[in-house]
Amino acid sequence: MCEVDVAIAGSGPGGTAAAIALAQQGFRVAIAEAEHFPRDRPGETLHPGIEPLLQQLGVGSHLLAAGFLRHPGNWIQWEGSRRFEPFGSDETGPWQGFQAWRADFDTLLRDRAVELGVKVHQPCRALHPLVTQNRVTGIATNQGEIRAKFAVDATGSRQWLAKQLKLAIHPFSPPLIAHYGYVEGDCPIRDDAPAIVAGDGGWIWTAKVRPKLYQWTRLDFTYKPLEKTWQPPEFQTLKPWRKSAVADVTWRQVSPPAGPGYFLVGDAATVLDPASSHGVLKAIMSGMMAAHLITQLLQGKAFEGKVIAGYSQWMETWFHKDIETLKKLYALLPNAPDWVR
Repeated sequence: MCEVDVAIAGSGPGGTAAAIALAQQGFRVAIAEAEHFPRDRPGETLHPGIEPLLQQLGVGSHLLAAGFLRHPGNWIQWEGSRRFEPFGSDETGPWQGFQAWRADFDTLLRDRAVELGVKVHQPCRALHPLVTQNRVTGIATNQGEIRAKFAVDATGSRQWLAKQLKLAIHPFSPPLIAHYGYVEGDCPIRDDAPAIVAGDGGWIWTAKVRPKLYQWTRLDFTYKPLEKTWQPPEFQTLKPWRKSAVADVTWRQVSPPAGPGYFLVGDAATVLDPASSHGVLKAIMSGMMAAHLITQLLQGKAFEGKVIAGYSQWMETWFHKDIETLKKLYALLPNAPDWVR
């Protein structure tokens, strides 16, 4: 189908961040994205700290113009009474986070990649990696082969490349399933900021994601099936919007997240549940880091073995630091599961 410097599977935030950063350096990049756009993904709270990264990618002004809802922090009710936790402030005033509508956010990043000359094949499903002498040399798709010097897996929690290459996927928690859904109407108490509230066996997150549209996410450590008609108490009078859905958020890590000719970014490398609160930030940062390292390799400024080891250590350190933080957080729950102690 084509020959490029870097082939990327998946056009979520991690894949497009990598593509944009590489295209900015003048490299030829192709993306294979299996789904049509716009596509639905759970709404995402973006910390204000993501703005400098998006400015580097050339989409900062587009983010501000997108009209996403903004808020200065989150309501938290965990081990005690409810409190408001702001993101912070500086001389210009309070920092404002973004409640990004993922269909629009992902499209914004993809369009920036296309603007820079990235070839986006969509819908185009990655089938298996091309491998030559134990090195990944591209991606075979249902539309043909994308041959490349490096491949990036940004397919998210389905961890396509790890499964294709039979890499080790290490679990760090029991199976965890998050339920999420949407409701339509008005809920004034949730209009100023999202909230996360601890329950007997887990937590519930609620947020306004668009005008007259709210999202909820529930993680229950008791593993009891959720009733199909369940909604958070504050949304009881609101109308369900589409069917609720589930996501496998079992904590897990792929080892190694980089190797000869390949890098894994975002959830393709490590998965944690949404309480870690920075899924999109992780995807974008790891995508940009992978792009930086690939640039060094393509320019002959680094040795691949050292780059692979350094990236793997960076991802592992970040993952285990997040696990430590989550375990401390969950240990404060009224009925904390034994495996977090």
